[in-house]
Amino acid sequence: MKLLMKSALAGAALLAAQGAFAADLKIALIHGKTGALEAYAKQTETGLRMGLEYATKGTMEIGGRKIVLVTKDDQGKPDLAKSLLAEAYQDDGAELAIGTTSSGAALAMLPVAEEYKKVLIVEPAVADQITGEKWNRYIFRTGRNSSQDAISNAVAIGGKDVSIATLAQDYAFGRDGVAAFKEALAKTGATLAAEEYAPQNTTDFTASAQRLFDALKDKPGKKIIWVIWAGGNPMTKLQDLNPGRYGIQLSTGGNILPAMAAYKTLPGMEGATYYYYDIPKNPVNDWFVAEHQKRFSAPPDFFTAGGFSAAMAAVAAVTKAGGTDSEKLIAAMEGLSFDTPKGKMTFRKEDHQALQSMYHFKVKVDPAVAWAIPELVREIKIEDMNVPIRNKR
Repeated sequence: MKLLMKSALAGAALLAAQGAFAADLKIALIHGKTGALEAYAKQTETGLRMGLEYATKGTMEIGGRKIVLVTKDDQGKPDLAKSLLAEAYQDDGAELAIGTTSSGAALAMLPVAEEYKKVLIVEPAVADQITGEKWNRYIFRTGRNSSQDAISNAVAIGGKDVSIATLAQDYAFGRDGVAAFKEALAKTGATLAAEEYAPQNTTDFTASAQRLFDALKDKPGKKIIWVIWAGGNPMTKLQDLNPGRYGIQLSTGGNILPAMAAYKTLPGMEGATYYYYDIPKNPVNDWFVAEHQKRFSAPPDFFTAGGFSAAMAAVAAVTKAGGTDSEKLIAAMEGLSFDTPKGKMTFRKEDHQALQSMYHFKVKVDPAVAWAIPELVREIKIEDMNVPIRNKR
């Protein structure tokens, strides 16, 4: 009888162990699926799902555990993002999380990851503070940061006898972006003539534009207004105000394809971008572009690539760590290199920012294409950008 009981208990323990091992692996995605950045968030989710599929060779499993994606809409609101991440970790049993879309909302989430001692992969929020002064050791970012945007754009448009003024949104994304751009621009020999900030929901840029025109119009040499804007694109409205009468050119970084339709009025404009589907040449991007085109009758976009990259990082990290224990994950992710549609990315040990290539482009207009084509001038590689380490820990 005792032997039978021991055998039953042993069997039950084995089944329990097998059940625990086979339990679903829950990954939370926090994103602003409604609100100003809705298009970005939807792309992120599509890319994340495709990336998980690719990284797991279609099984949607890691180590025999089925991946379950728990999605939550923070509407771009910091307080809501914070509470939803806590809910995902505590109530939903998420073992790691990805998000969010807005930099302001992402900054609110950082302390939550530290409180619950669980890894948060930030994608696609850009503000430098995320892997800078507000960073903690549970934070990793696959999205590019403001410094990577700024340095690549400074390399693309800066130079001797160039005067530049900036227009940006008045919140973390815009201010961090301009601060990093200003720092990077100084190394190119260009001069920053003025900074202009406007509310996120601005639709009339007349007053801002006039101040920028006044700051630049009497400058010698090349004169450029560089725009950093999310959730819309003021480029057409600025162009309508005729900066060309003062010899002023416009410039900005890459954007989602619908927003880049506005660039068609700016043939020859130069800038730097995070991703354009036709630029990277590697097997991951080949699969990604072909599959996205097949499934959605359109090429993948800016933030679809970001979501895909986050998925690749997550699967590589859990596989290397042998599970989702936070300490093992952190150890596995520091210095981890992983494939993405852009090629290799590497999490820098010091601040967990993913180092990655950017692309200097020149706008080409093709009447048969609905958006302006960012034609590659050159790849700005990891080693071409001295991306500052901004955390203080």
